[in-house]
Amino acid sequence: MLTPDLLKALTQYTASMQKSISFVLQSGEHSKRAELLKFLSDFSSVSNRLSVQERDANLRSPLTFALEVDGADSGIQFSGIPGGHEFNSLVLAVLQASGSAIKLDASLQNLIKNVQDTLHFEIFISLSCHNCPDVVQALNQFALLNGNISSEMIDGGLYQDLIASRDIQGVPSVYLNGELFANGKVDAAQLIEKLIARYPYLAKANNEEQLPLQDVTVIGGGPAGVSAAIYSARKGLKVTLIADRIGGQVKDTMDIENLIGTRKTTGPELSGALQAHMHEYDITLKEHLKVNEISGTEIKTVTLLSGETIHTKTVIVATGAKWRELGIPGERENIGKGVAYCPHCDGPFFKGKDVAVIGGGNSGIEAALDLAGIANSVNVFEFMPTLKADKVLVDKAESKANITIHRNVATKEITASDGKVNALVYTDRGTQIEHSLPLQGVFVQIGLVPNSAFLGDLVERTRFGEIVVNERCQTSVQGVYACGDVTTVPYKQIVIAMGEGAKASLSAFEYLLKESDRLETLHQPEDKVAPTALAS
Repeated sequence: MLTPDLLKALTQYTASMQKSISFVLQSGEHSKRAELLKFLSDFSSVSNRLSVQERDANLRSPLTFALEVDGADSGIQFSGIPGGHEFNSLVLAVLQASGSAIKLDASLQNLIKNVQDTLHFEIFISLSCHNCPDVVQALNQFALLNGNISSEMIDGGLYQDLIASRDIQGVPSVYLNGELFANGKVDAAQLIEKLIARYPYLAKANNEEQLPLQDVTVIGGGPAGVSAAIYSARKGLKVTLIADRIGGQVKDTMDIENLIGTRKTTGPELSGALQAHMHEYDITLKEHLKVNEISGTEIKTVTLLSGETIHTKTVIVATGAKWRELGIPGERENIGKGVAYCPHCDGPFFKGKDVAVIGGGNSGIEAALDLAGIANSVNVFEFMPTLKADKVLVDKAESKANITIHRNVATKEITASDGKVNALVYTDRGTQIEHSLPLQGVFVQIGLVPNSAFLGDLVERTRFGEIVVNERCQTSVQGVYACGDVTTVPYKQIVIAMGEGAKASLSAFEYLLKESDRLETLHQPEDKVAPTALAS
């Protein structure tokens, strides 16, 4: 399984290990156990600080192994063979457990270290899911930071009985102490948000300012936000970027062929490139964090979910958008039980089954094409009489024998039986005749909703939630700028978002040229005590 090139790379990665790591494999019999044992043996062969032990360690099954650090339990377990996207999760777990730096913001590390309750996380994953590793890696780091926390990756493909008993139909699916904690499309920032909601005492550990007055604070880590941060840093400004994840919605996109100058790439590759480019500059990155509110008049105070505050002269909002929901009965109730929003992550759970894709735009037709190679049948539902997708995509979809396209139809309800989706009810808008199509999965692909709710009444927004900006990315509030998919700028494209991010940065720089000295004098201790609230 591990090629010579991979083993060579592992040899280089593990050369700086400071502690010894043992892969403790649960004893017993399983048809896949020999494969897992060879995988672990090959992995451990690259360093004399790595070893494999087989014994009864009271783990889940003979396909479960734990990481021990210098003979002590690390709290990290893997149930399954962590190949595919999860290979990186294992590599990072080994390196971080053996002394490499944990890549979490200091405020988040402090928050996790303050967990006083016993937390055991189970993360059900698919090896083809590109979102799952982010969750596994975050929770593994939590375990390394706090002995009260443990984390177990579970490959759903190898634990079908467990998947069935918990009615899991979407990944990542996270359980905390045996109860569902988060499912469907989830990221590390959402996990932290849910932890704080459950244990409010955690946020109180980070209520002091840790940074000096910033020139620019960028909120959002997609193409627009990263572009704004880089352009600001190139001007010599003090810049902080706050993001729940680098890449944003781009990270969920597989094939990207319209980024000029880049013939073809993928969302994960582009997200990695964005992060690498940003690391070339002096930018303070606060990842896996969300903003609760922005307050203040001329000096803005940005309050993070963790309780930390950042004082800044300007703010650039680049929070992008999230998947739009249908808003019909049975949708929210069945998320993770047949209703999904990411065909790349959850498609493998519907192998050989009948599914629907709601939406006839590019994302909908691309989803249908992806699912056609997995599912038994794919039915595409479009509300309008014509599809909005590019002709080349429509032609591909129409050439597939197992894709059926329904135009001019309105979806009415998603029904379920025994906790699983069993049909989609829709109306033919031409005849007004109602139909019920038996199926097992519904993938919603009807566009995006701006991530702007956290702003409250701070800036002017349209009834759709888009931030109103002018040609210089200025909002209705001085010193607050916005760019990318969260704004009224038309055509939500990566290349446009990057340009808008650069424009917002240059506009903020012009403002700071005129006002920076005056704003510095306003940043006094008394101004921090009771800022004027602009948002709730």
